[in-house]
Amino acid sequence: MSATDTAPLSGTSALVTGASRGFGRATAAALVQAGATVAGVARSGGQLAEVREQLGPRFVPVAADAADPVSAAQLLDQFRPKILVLNAGASPLARPLHRHTWESFSRNWAVDVQQVFHWTREALLAPLEKGSVVVAFSSGAARFGSPLSGGYAGAKATIRFMAAYAAGESQRAGLGIRFTAVLPDLTPDTGLGAAAVAAYAARQGVDTAAFLAARGPVLHAERVGRAITELVTDPALDSAAYVLTADGLGPLA
Repeated sequence: MSATDTAPLSGTSALVTGASRGFGRATAAALVQAGATVAGVARSGGQLAEVREQLGPRFVPVAADAADPVSAAQLLDQFRPKILVLNAGASPLARPLHRHTWESFSRNWAVDVQQVFHWTREALLAPLEKGSVVVAFSSGAARFGSPLSGGYAGAKATIRFMAAYAAGESQRAGLGIRFTAVLPDLTPDTGLGAAAVAAYAARQGVDTAAFLAARGPVLHAERVGRAITELVTDPALDSAAYVLTADGLGPLA
């Protein structure tokens, strides 16, 4: 995979958490295609090696825990990314509320929310270079709830708020860092999404094909990657949060 001199992100440094699979992998691929050099962070060195083999030398694998505050500080100091995409997160346990323990209910707070907090904090403290963009993955569940995934919806809603808070702090301090959240629609195109689709289809007593047909066009991971690239390359896309469906990005009302 190569980029030409006219690629919109040629010479740009990016960092993506949760880059070994799903939306993170698709985002890393799209950013590399657009010319960026991407540091991909995930706990699985083996999966990152597969991504490196797919994307080539402008993908730099970094085996680390994205929810670790020391890793966040060290890696921002090391790579100084102009684009930071916070995608890492845990797969929730698909059970109704009363079948959760507190540990399973709060898992996405301990992983998803914590990693966004640490990286966002470090991006403001460093601070990142003026004109940098930080994109935090929230979820459509932050709008509609998710009764089979414990605290997932609340965790993703908090991520959306944190991106807005950070945008306000950047503006107050004159840092020129753009923060935004993206809320992707439910999709079977990732491991997390496929498990959720199967669980909700079973809850409704239908098969997955019928469940998906009732929802309309499916959002694919590749479309997510392209949308994130659009978001970070177009300064006019400066809303605090965006809904992301198969039709593309739309500002969250």
